[in-house]
Amino acid sequence: MNPPEEVTLNSAAGILTLRWSATRTISLRGAVLRAACPCAACRQVRLSGRTVDVPQDVTLLDVQPVGRYGLQLAFADGHRRGIYPWSYLEGLGA
Repeated sequence: MNPPEEVTLNSAAGILTLRWSATRTISLRGAVLRAACPCAACRQVRLSGRTVDVPQDVTLLDVQPVGRYGLQLAFADGHRRGIYPWSYLEGLGA
């Protein structure tokens, strides 16, 4: 999957917006992204039948590209391990 044309972090609103085209845009809240973190530790929690404990007001602090693969996100709770592939992010917005 190709990377989006535009990635925007609205820190005040806690929203990450990805735009692939004029007709394909998704917006995701920081708490949703944090709860869906794809890192090994968070996956293990979900695979064991539990949910990742995330405060609903957790904010997204930073967004860094990882090549053409996806994004690494940094959250206010100190978590910054997961790499979010473009297809994974698109699925979260569906």
